[in-house]
Amino acid sequence: MAYNKALPFAVPPHIAVTCLLCLAWILPGLIGHDPWKPDEAYSFGLVYHILQGGDWVVPALADEPFMEKPPLYYLSGALFARIFSPVLPLYEGAMLTSGFYMALTFLFIGLSGRELYGKESGLIAPIILLGCIGLLIRAHQLITDVSLLTGFSMGLYGLALSLRRPVWAGLWLGTGVGVGFMSKGLIAPGVLGILSLLLPGLFQSWRNRGYAVCLLVALVVATPWLTIWPLALYYRSSALFVEWLWLNNLGSFIGFVQLGGTEGGHAFYLKLLPWYAWPALPLALWALWKNRGMVSNAPGVQLPLIAFLVMLLVLSLAANSRELYALPILLPISLLAAASLETLPSGAAGALNWLGIVVFGLIAVLLWLGWMALMTNHPAVIAAFLENYQPGFKGKFSSLTFGIALTYTVLWFVAVCRSHRSNLQIVVNWACGVTLIWALAMTLWLPFLDAGKSYRSMIASLQQALPPKYHCISSRTLGEGQRAMLEYFAGIITFRMEIPGRNKNCDLLLTQDGGRSPGIPEGTWEKIWEGNRPGDKVERYRLYRRIDYLAGY
Repeated sequence: MAYNKALPFAVPPHIAVTCLLCLAWILPGLIGHDPWKPDEAYSFGLVYHILQGGDWVVPALADEPFMEKPPLYYLSGALFARIFSPVLPLYEGAMLTSGFYMALTFLFIGLSGRELYGKESGLIAPIILLGCIGLLIRAHQLITDVSLLTGFSMGLYGLALSLRRPVWAGLWLGTGVGVGFMSKGLIAPGVLGILSLLLPGLFQSWRNRGYAVCLLVALVVATPWLTIWPLALYYRSSALFVEWLWLNNLGSFIGFVQLGGTEGGHAFYLKLLPWYAWPALPLALWALWKNRGMVSNAPGVQLPLIAFLVMLLVLSLAANSRELYALPILLPISLLAAASLETLPSGAAGALNWLGIVVFGLIAVLLWLGWMALMTNHPAVIAAFLENYQPGFKGKFSSLTFGIALTYTVLWFVAVCRSHRSNLQIVVNWACGVTLIWALAMTLWLPFLDAGKSYRSMIASLQQALPPKYHCISSRTLGEGQRAMLEYFAGIITFRMEIPGRNKNCDLLLTQDGGRSPGIPEGTWEKIWEGNRPGDKVERYRLYRRIDYLAGY
């Protein structure tokens, strides 16, 4: 496969179709629900702090510094929330941030595909990416990993462009490094830096003056991104700077700090990718096999292949593993998948195409059937199952969401019925199927899902139980997301007993546990409230009042 060679698609995709499909995939789920646990709730808490007058240097959650990540995504969320505040609640406005960054991600992965393989692949690469199963839910959440993904896509585009327009390539590479750094710290500069050095070290194609110019420009462009905020943080508080750099970046990678990841072992991502990157992964493997003898002189294979290997190695060496961290790996896999799609054997192409049509068609039928059970209590078996899962939920018909869901369904049906036989249609049909299922879930099923994932009703119940007068509320084992939602929904700031500097002798105490009694000493506290989110059988919250509480009034 020659560098920058157009692929011979019989019916190339149209840019308008690609853009509309990406838009139809991005929009569902961005508005219409409250922040969901665990990641969205605490992320919005950081956005909310900025909206309440917090500064951009020190991210804070419920009045406490929160130094896990730099503030780019949270600042973007605050900007979108403020812009759309006249028409949307703050959280829904902030959620548009993820839509914005995903649109940029699709743009730059498309530009990378176009630069590496030709115009047609530039339209195919975003379609393959949005069809990846692992991307679907995470890309629609209020999380910094979405802007990190954008940073990686910019960086890959800069490297793809470096052999033709080195100055512009350096601009995008440096910007990608900066966006990734300001989203989630050292991971993007580390991976893109290693990748940038490995390419000329391994392949002759990248050993030229133009590539050196690209790296020099990238260094200049990235320097403000890499220095302004860290220096501002250091001058504000050297202790917070050390907490961010040493504990939350290096400490998390090495393993002496746990930030929510799991101990999945070094093979975690190898086990994850077969379903996480489906269906791009088998297409990418076919591209590598098809071009196995051309790697040494094909930059279009070299860049995504080495990018994939570097990302996989770095993530696998990290002590903390989590499926969320694998999002950037989908970018080089999708590029490789776009490289040789037209050469896929017709038998495999047909099987994959029919698999997508049957699977997504069946899931769509089940979603519509379940929604009918929510509305009418028939079929009774499904209605009983849903009632047990979400006790007390009463569905309400909405002509708007019904119309949107019906439109998506009809368009999917027309698309698969009118599709012609081509390898391109495999990824288009698959992307349409993924989009349909997500749209149905985020229209018909959104009230049902939100009722179980939102903290709104639980916090409203807690508010009603609060005494008319109290000094402050302590908390024990209360999660980050829960503290954020208490501030957002009720204006309640708790003082954590686990943090020496925050431990106060409050007259109220809020605890979170897994259902068992938290072991509050008898004779000191009396329980005045207990609750949980509807249908949640794991988390349990209890509010206690100090026995001598009334003596202070």
